[in-house]
This record gives sequence, C-alpha cells and structure tokens, in this order.
Amino acid sequence: MNILVINCGSSSLKYQLINMDDESVLAKGLVERIGIEGSQLTHKPAGKDEYVVKQAIPDHKVAVQLVLDALADPQHGVIKDASEIYAIGHRVLHGGEKYQASIVVNDDVKKVIRECFDLGPLHNPANLIGIEACEAAMPGKKNVAVFDTAFGGTMPPKAYLYAIPREYYEKYHIRRYGFHGTSHSFVSKELIRFAGLDMNNSKVIVAHLGNGASISATVNGKCVDTSMGLTPLEGLIMGTRSGDLDPAILEFLCNHEHISISEMLTILNKKSGVYGMSGGISSDFRDLQKAMEDGNELAKATMEAYIYRVAKYIGAYTAAMNGVDAIAFTAGVGENSNFIREKVTNYLTYLGVKIDKAANDAAHGKEMTISTPDSKVKVCVIPTNEELAIARETLALTK
Repeated sequence: MNILVINCGSSSLKYQLINMDDESVLAKGLVERIGIEGSQLTHKPAGKDEYVVKQAIPDHKVAVQLVLDALADPQHGVIKDASEIYAIGHRVLHGGEKYQASIVVNDDVKKVIRECFDLGPLHNPANLIGIEACEAAMPGKKNVAVFDTAFGGTMPPKAYLYAIPREYYEKYHIRRYGFHGTSHSFVSKELIRFAGLDMNNSKVIVAHLGNGASISATVNGKCVDTSMGLTPLEGLIMGTRSGDLDPAILEFLCNHEHISISEMLTILNKKSGVYGMSGGISSDFRDLQKAMEDGNELAKATMEAYIYRVAKYIGAYTAAMNGVDAIAFTAGVGENSNFIREKVTNYLTYLGVKIDKAANDAAHGKEMTISTPDSKVKVCVIPTNEELAIARETLALTK
C-alpha cells in the first residue's frame, strides 16, 4: 500500500512515495522554482538513476502532474500509474485551535487552513495549494492534513497561555502553538521505544536542533510544553532566528534605526540567530565550529550562547515534568554534531547524566545510545523522519 507524502512551499514541492508494507521509500524528489524561470524536477527512484526534468512549471497543479508522470515513467518510475497510490499525506504548518490532530481533508479543513493564513503566511497558502492540486490530479483519492502544530495541542493552558490581556487570546487565539510537531511526535515515540520505556509511564525531552531548533517535553506520550510559540521565532537561538528576547528591544531598535515592525521581524527571522550573533560568519554550525577552533572569539561566544540556551531549556523542562527518563537529540545538528551534544550534556551532570565519549563521537545520523550504562538519564541520538510520520498518520486515518 503506497502513500504519497507532499510538502509544498511557495515555490517548491518535496515528495516521497512510501510503501507502507515495509515502510520503504520507493522514490523521492523535489520540484523547485515553481512559477519562476529555471524550474525543474529532480526525481530519485530507489535503485535507479536520478532523473531530472527541466521545463516551465507555472504552478503547483503542473508540478503535481509532473511528479505523477515521473513516478509512473516507464524507465524511471516505480509504479504503473496513480491507481497504485492509496492516499496522499500533506505537511500543513498551522491548524490553529480547531485542529489539534491529523485529519482527512474536507471543505471545513480547507477553510481552517485558509483562516490560518495570517498565522502561517509563508506555509499555509502553499500547503493548501498542494492539497487542491492533488485533488485535481487524483480525484477521489483521500488527502490527509498532518498539522505541524498538532503535537503541541495537548499542552495545558499553563504552558500555552501568554501573560497578555485575555481579550487577545479570545479574539485572535494568541497562544503558544509549537512547531516541528511532526518531528517531535515521531522522535518522542521512537525514543520511548528505543530506550525501552513504558509509553504510559515516561518523561522524555526531544531536542530538535537544526537551522530551526526547538525542544519539547512529553509525559506519557503527550506534549506538555514546547519552546516555539505563536510562530517559530520563539525559543532557542537558531540559524538565523533570534529565539527568546525582551520584546521592548523591537520598539527600541525600530525607533533608533527608523525601521518598521515588519522590517524588524524580518531581521529577527532572517538576519539574527547564530548568523547575526557571530557578525555574519555563518548560519551553518559547522562553519561556526571551524571558526571557533581557528580562534575566532565571536564564533566562540556565539556557540557558547547557543549551547547554554539548549541546556537551559532542557533543565526547565526537567523541572516542569518533575524529572526526565530520556533525552533525544535529533535533526541536522542534533544528529550529527557530537561537539554540541557533548557541550550540552556537560550542563546536565546534576541529573546524573554520563556520556560515553566514544559512542557520542560515533553517532552520526543513526539511532544510538550515547550515555553510559550507569547514567541516570538515558541520552540517545534518534534521527527524525517527518515523511514517514506523515505517511503513518495518513495510513491510520484512511485504511
């Protein structure tokens, strides 16, 4: 049974076709520069050569049809035709307060996705376009919306409410939603399984560390707190996002730099984080580490601040849950940077965390326990797989 997973951006479309009988990836690919000159599809079928199609791709409807043509191509394809696709799962950024779980798409679901455009202006419109393009290309097939905010939907009010006038929550639903939810959901479940914990008696923390970064706390399989907020700007220091800061900074800088609030938010989203802190060295942590090792003091201070913020959130969530059984590092940085994992866990010795240096140095993009057998908290590397998580949700809702 094959599930097609779609992740639409404003000018791109990523996809995977997954055989759910054994959860193997039959093909994956990327359509880029949709509606822009130089558009192309890069199709990677399992066990076959990469296949590139360069042609005008004016919109997502054409992009979806191009994907279907590639999947069924006599030479480069992996299926006979679209009839071999059972259902389509879509990553959707924001479901607001209405949808806090994945759901089969209907008119009301599309209406809510549209109503959340202002909460996810870069993603929700593209996500809806992708759904409607698949409906047009494969009429009758079930489409499932897997919301990135769904995982945080189980947070209690004490975790998701902001200390602002109540009317803003009631009128505009201003609250913490959390993001990277599909990744946190997948990794927290995998961590519980891999660490041999009981789903109904477990406290785990997931550190999703990439260019975007967030941390979640999960009790008995349910999210009780997460570091991103109304938008993905809150929380950890990230590649180009500032993370937590005093909101009065915005007024101060807008007044002194004579810029608008929109310009300021662009700075906080795209020119801040480790990129801004380091004076523009890089938003890539590998470059920062190299610069630090070469003696660059700005890079050193930036890396120390980043590591400190991660450790501080882990400590806060341990307190919020009154303990922790296991911690997972995931995503690009979390899965591959033994340096950052080591430095973060150095802050956690008060919890009885002990790291096996050889295991930590060897753990790159694969499931591994990096703590010692006598560590009071199990620490693991768990690769994330959002596409498989979406496929599993899709199958569960449509079979």
